[in-house]
Amino acid sequence: MTDDLPDLPAAADLRASDADRERVSEQLRDALAEGRLDMEEFEERLDATYKARTYGELAPITRDLPGAGTVAPPAVVPTPSVSLVKGPAQGASWPERIVGGEGSTTWGVAIMSGFERKGHWTVPARFDCFAFWGGGELDLRDANFAEREVTINCVAIMGGINVIVPPGVEVVVRGIGIMGGFDQSEEGVPGEPGAPRVVITGFAFWGGVGVERKLPKAELSRLKAARRQERLERKEERRELRASRRDHTHDLHEAHRDAMEQVREAMRSERERERRRRRDS
Repeated sequence: MTDDLPDLPAAADLRASDADRERVSEQLRDALAEGRLDMEEFEERLDATYKARTYGELAPITRDLPGAGTVAPPAVVPTPSVSLVKGPAQGASWPERIVGGEGSTTWGVAIMSGFERKGHWTVPARFDCFAFWGGGELDLRDANFAEREVTINCVAIMGGINVIVPPGVEVVVRGIGIMGGFDQSEEGVPGEPGAPRVVITGFAFWGGVGVERKLPKAELSRLKAARRQERLERKEERRELRASRRDHTHDLHEAHRDAMEQVREAMRSERERERRRRRDS
């Protein structure tokens, strides 16, 4: 069994994902609600959470807290809230991405700051987000969905929230803007069979809620690699064509020189015969 355990020093240096940081932030919010942390400690640890880049930086943040969702006393060693072993990301069809449950997180807040949800996370049936003098981003391209239809409720006051959806997802925008607005450019695009439906509601005052449709990052990388390979192949074809043209031009020059040499040889032979005739006569 011990042979199957990860190398902890190496695992601590692995890059943490947004889903890992979100699990830690949820545990901090629970600790704040239970009175284990005061507001100052909560803000300090939350700031450190979103700045953390590796598991080694995340682990100390909740080391003195019980596991998320437990009522164990602080003396109990908590179950690690962040897995140190990352599994490979697997692609899935739309039905496989509608997984049920409650979702990874149900809300996001940006007050003179920012929040983001991206990568492999589960969108709940309803996600509430609020931005005041700040901004937030919800990237659904690699996400799973708790329900066939999910609602994202956005409140943006002198701030902005951006929702990124993958191709194939149907988008419905029902928000209200006062000196602000909701982007409806992606509304009305038919969804693929079995794909989720994303309903965007809320209120924008001197702010905005944007909607973008982008390919997943893996697909973008694949397309970029294909375009790069295509450029290399075209470059190689042009190089071979130039080389072929040079060879053809060289062959023409060689043939021209050979022909001229034959002409000169024939002229020399003719002059020699003419001298012989004159000498003999």
